[in-house]
Amino acid sequence: MIKINLTDKIDKKSSAVFILSSLNQINELNLSKEEKQFAQKKLKNTDDKFVQIKSLSVTNFIVLSDKKSPDYKDFERLRKNGNKIFSVISEDKTEKISIVDYSDKKSAIPLAEGIILSSYTFLKYFKDKKKKELKLKNLEIVSKSVKKKDIVNLSSCLTGVFHARDIVNEPLSYMSAKQLSEEIKIIGKNSGFKVEVFDKKRIESLKMGGLLAVNRGSIDPPTFSILTWAPANAINDRPYVLVGKGLVYDTGGINLKPGSGLETMKSDKSGAAAVIGAFAAISKAKLPIKIIGLIPATDNRPGNNAYVPQDIIKMYDGTTVEVLNTDAEGRMILADALAYAKKYNPELVIDVATLTGAAVVAIGTQATAVMGNDKKNIEKIIKTGFDTYERLVELPLWEDYKEQLKSDFADLKNIGGRWAGSITAGKFLEHFTDYKWIHLDIAGPAFNETYSSYNGKGGTGVGVRLLFNFFTNKINNK
Repeated sequence: MIKINLTDKIDKKSSAVFILSSLNQINELNLSKEEKQFAQKKLKNTDDKFVQIKSLSVTNFIVLSDKKSPDYKDFERLRKNGNKIFSVISEDKTEKISIVDYSDKKSAIPLAEGIILSSYTFLKYFKDKKKKELKLKNLEIVSKSVKKKDIVNLSSCLTGVFHARDIVNEPLSYMSAKQLSEEIKIIGKNSGFKVEVFDKKRIESLKMGGLLAVNRGSIDPPTFSILTWAPANAINDRPYVLVGKGLVYDTGGINLKPGSGLETMKSDKSGAAAVIGAFAAISKAKLPIKIIGLIPATDNRPGNNAYVPQDIIKMYDGTTVEVLNTDAEGRMILADALAYAKKYNPELVIDVATLTGAAVVAIGTQATAVMGNDKKNIEKIIKTGFDTYERLVELPLWEDYKEQLKSDFADLKNIGGRWAGSITAGKFLEHFTDYKWIHLDIAGPAFNETYSSYNGKGGTGVGVRLLFNFFTNKINNK
């Protein structure tokens, strides 16, 4: 990842981005009269408030911060400007760029975020990956408002996003459930959090029926990984618990998906990736907060002794579930993890999952569906979603919806009716909780089939920045 440095000197030999809070500040820049006039005109007449000025040796950019817009909108525009800047400097094979912030807020942070997120590549399987490697290595920030801790947090958070994107983009030919647990161990060792992995024998001894049922069609065993970050200076006694759906690949099982539905199914581990990335970010930044991560992992296939519709599965907490659709597997493995989370007496549990196509139908790919029983924390995470522009839309969990999950043969069915599929999935998960709980359905924004600004193509790492900032706000009492 690009190295970020905070400095008090402008490197006049490198390309630079100047962030201004007013057009009058253009006069303070080391530009010719013609360049200043050009910049003034361009910034007045463009919505993105962005101008590029190219000379023989360097390319400079001027970005105007918008005082009239709410910060979250202004910062998102800066991230997108960062993406445009990265496109130019990568074409020019620029090795270093400076951000000089003359604004009256920390505008350099979202701009740097946009540049660095845009720089992500997944080159592992290219024969000529050396030729494709990024030239940009260093990013310097000159700012009176940005502090060293801001740089540490930004670097840690984006490292977590890159870990999450890597995990999502890995194919099943490499990333089995067992390999996912090995990746977690490596990331944990490098970042500072502890990892314990339950193998199939241990999972069987715990009677995690949901995870075992989904795994029955696979030749590869399941894993259940427990991540722990518990610094001595943690602000909380009871831990926050993050649960991530680790479906390393989802064929739909016996309810096999059509061909077009299979093309992005390596992304069904995006919930697990978000939790792993958040742990990497939080531990690397040494945030003083105690958190536990639970990652149930398997693939879902129609082979071997695959579970089938009308099977009745006994879950970890003793609940019996009538399976009516084997493609509703995510909730089966999450239910065991949510029930297991009770042993920690948690302050709050947040699960993250690419759970339902119904969420995408309801709110598109632009947002995550949020549900839960903790109104105060839901409001806080929604606000955080605007700040990071990983936006959330709250859906109701009224008791009426549980009617759709009643079974004639077991305690629950694993699907409801035709309508409100994302909500009935949430109601199913709710059954396995007895604590404060938030459910994030990231099915829409987790994976891009086409390029989308700084979120790129493929795994987006959605959820990492959201969770990192949510916990940072907790620490700062926001």
